[in-house]
Amino acid sequence: MTRVVFVSADGEKRSEVDAIAGQRLLEVAQADGQPLEGTCEGQMACSTCHVIVDAADFPKLPRASEMEEDLLDLASHVTRTSRLACQIHLDDALGKLTVRMPGTARNMQGR
Repeated sequence: MTRVVFVSADGEKRSEVDAIAGQRLLEVAQADGQPLEGTCEGQMACSTCHVIVDAADFPKLPRASEMEEDLLDLASHVTRTSRLACQIHLDDALGKLTVRMPGTARNMQGR
């Protein structure tokens, strides 16, 4: 089980949920009511599930693919620890993962 901590864009609101190994972060976030659109339904064709991973947790994740990095180039408020939630598969080894919602989301693919 992974404990996922969601932090709002303004840093004020926090939500903590337990996620089962194998779930994608996007699914966990949407089930918790987080403001992640996921326009492409997790098919890695947009950047509307962009999240900012806590710097302490970022090294625990596998590296982003080149395609994910290209899509992040289209997202708003990208940081060096930005990822697409649809590409983060949770596993028990993570233990805890803290992510912050970006200020806004925009779908540059025009969908």
